[in-house]
Amino acid sequence: MSDNSPGQNSDIPAAPTPPAYGAPAQPSAYPPPAAYPPPAPYGAPAQPAPYGAPAQPAYGQPAYPQQYAQAPYGAAAAYPAAPKTNVLAVISMIASIIGFIWILPFVGSLAGVIMGHISLRQLSTNGENGRGMALAGVIVGYVGLGLFIIGVIVFFAFIAFAASQGTRYSTI
Repeated sequence: MSDNSPGQNSDIPAAPTPPAYGAPAQPSAYPPPAAYPPPAPYGAPAQPAPYGAPAQPAYGQPAYPQQYAQAPYGAAAAYPAAPKTNVLAVISMIASIIGFIWILPFVGSLAGVIMGHISLRQLSTNGENGRGMALAGVIVGYVGLGLFIIGVIVFFAFIAFAASQGTRYSTI
């Protein structure tokens, strides 16, 4: 029978004892682990991708490098700037709404229509956003102008009707 106490069996190396506090470290009895070799690059697919399918990126490469490229540590991420909204389109819509709800009945609607047309002209030449707001400003402005004109016609018709009735006073 053999005794399996530490140091007795020559097949099992003895565990190194930790160094005392402040003493220099002893070299390890075990060799450091071997570095793993880098992985082999991904080969081409066995069959070509069907027509219209995106090509598969190489192993380890991002699928969309232009979109997901990582900024260096501490640097701000560079996102593509969204096109800005045309200021005249926003003002046209606001002015038309102000004219439609009778805060500035004629002036607001007229300003909304004029600025909406100018904004639509600008949007056709540059790449800004805001076409929907410019169209809303033009449409709401025209509706507001139409309601204002109908209101003025009804008002003067009422005045003309009241004036044609005349007044009669009786002295009974």
